[in-house]
Amino acid sequence: MKSQHSKHLFQLLLATLFISTSAPLGKFIAMPPPVIIWWRSALAMVFLYLFCRYTKIDLKIKSRKDGLTFFIGSLFLGAHWITYYYALKFSNVAIGMLSLYTYPVITSLLEPIFIKVKLNPVHILLGLIVLLGIYILAPDFDLQSSHFKGIVFGLMSSVFYAIRILMLKQHIVKYNGIMLMFYQVFILSIVLFPVLFFMDTSNIQTQFPYIIVLALVSTVFGHTMMVQSFKYFAVSTSSIISSAQPIYGIIIAYFFLNEIPTWNTFFGGLLILSTVVIESVRSRNIVNRG
Repeated sequence: MKSQHSKHLFQLLLATLFISTSAPLGKFIAMPPPVIIWWRSALAMVFLYLFCRYTKIDLKIKSRKDGLTFFIGSLFLGAHWITYYYALKFSNVAIGMLSLYTYPVITSLLEPIFIKVKLNPVHILLGLIVLLGIYILAPDFDLQSSHFKGIVFGLMSSVFYAIRILMLKQHIVKYNGIMLMFYQVFILSIVLFPVLFFMDTSNIQTQFPYIIVLALVSTVFGHTMMVQSFKYFAVSTSSIISSAQPIYGIIIAYFFLNEIPTWNTFFGGLLILSTVVIESVRSRNIVNRG
């Protein structure tokens, strides 16, 4: 039993590492973010379809309402990915990832809009801690600063991601997570197809190996293993462990992109990631008491 737990924990840690490669690759690949996301989605669609067929995962959508939610959720996923990659392009991996990791608190603050629950004062406090972390993270609030633009795009990305989570949590809980991911990248590959005609795609021949790694390692392996981990761990536990993603990403960026975080990045990032851990532990305790 203990060996099985260790195996599942290792798979979760590996999934976290695989997903962490998305940021350094997004920063490294020399193409516009919408083009990167189209290739990522198109290739992931093929890999996920083959995986669904091999594992006999049901791809049937049960209602038109669910299909509409799939579609809208896919648009928010695309907006999340594109703004995230612009955040990486404008700033660096550390700032981009840490700005995105405000999403657990943003999700909690937006939840009353989607679900009939009262706003918890704890979430307001955590939101203030996140704002302090962002303030420390930002070298200055100059609108012309590329780092400031990176933080703004990172925050936009976290909002889009939070909305997507809340939509899917409310409507699509009855579907397989891998099947859901397949439909989202399938829809994105159609919606974003026109960008190939008016954005620069001339670097695809040299960048293609990195695109394949992004689609296969980060999107297919990483997200699939993360979804599978929910069978063996509470979502809150997975959230705590996955908060190591910015740490992994910063380490990878240090070795492969020669990006060295500032002390402001460390202190601001520590505050932001602490809110992830606090919210995850707090939500787990509420579930255990219930």
